[in-house]
Amino acid sequence: MSKKTHIKKGDLVKVLAGTERGKQGRVLDVVRADNKAFVEGLNLATKHSKPTTATPQGGIVKKEAAIHLSNLMLIDPKSGEPTRVGRKADKDGKLVRYAKRSGAIIQ
Repeated sequence: MSKKTHIKKGDLVKVLAGTERGKQGRVLDVVRADNKAFVEGLNLATKHSKPTTATPQGGIVKKEAAIHLSNLMLIDPKSGEPTRVGRKADKDGKLVRYAKRSGAIIQ
């Protein structure tokens, strides 16, 4: 069974620590086994790629590297500020995430 995380793919997050501190971006992917996420345009690492049929030139490519989930905080959809995330049951009894700052449901 995989662990539940407070951040999911597609969420808007703010980086709390590291070289990208204070920046915001959209989550591209979450690796639950490692508690890490890839954020669009942040924590870029330089990769050297060999020439292939798709890229005959090869060369140096900038690619997003993983950031630990503890260094990310979800942006409240209502206020635009960073917020903690809670879980509560909706009227159908299904667990939904909500922003603790404003109480707004996170889709």
